[in-house]
Amino acid sequence: MIRKSSLIRRGTAVAAVGTAALLLAACGGSGDSAAGHNGHTATSASASASASQGRHNAADTAFAQGMIPHHRQAVEMADLATSRAGSAEVKKLAEQIKQAQDPEIKTLSGWLTSWGEEVPAEGAMDHSAHGTGGMMTAEEMDQLEKSSGKAFDTAFMEMMIKHHEGAVAMAKTEKTDGAFPDAKKMADAIITSQTAEITQMNDLLGKS
Repeated sequence: MIRKSSLIRRGTAVAAVGTAALLLAACGGSGDSAAGHNGHTATSASASASASQGRHNAADTAFAQGMIPHHRQAVEMADLATSRAGSAEVKKLAEQIKQAQDPEIKTLSGWLTSWGEEVPAEGAMDHSAHGTGGMMTAEEMDQLEKSSGKAFDTAFMEMMIKHHEGAVAMAKTEKTDGAFPDAKKMADAIITSQTAEITQMNDLLGKS
């Protein structure tokens, strides 16, 4: 009888130790992944960051590093339209371009940071990138800045069509060669929206 109750007590103690160890492991795991921050956000953020690091490839990095200066120049061109465009439609289009591409620059920069890759500095790639991917040269940007009214509208749309065509080509390369799902999704959105804007600008140029 004594031996039986001693065995029961020992079994209960082992179960209790096991439960405590499980609880400690769960608490410790959650505390470590939260890194001092509370709630599920930190845990899921760290999980998604490590997932990102595991799933991107060289094409994804090239896409992000190439698209950031490309988008920055499009936003710079769109900024000029605020005070120089003659047509309300061109001003509206420029605003639409800014609203789409500003957030994408932030997203692309965030991906590169989470991957441990270099984020292009403001203006750092401008000279090497000019003339590639449909980007404007310094002379073309200067010409655009000096124009206004209808002359600006025409130059802006002609340059932006070329610019958009470069972005669409870069996005198609990402869709074919990239591995990171969110980057491929953004590439798809760029192809859809910028192809539609190219059609719109060609129509507006046809009317003028």
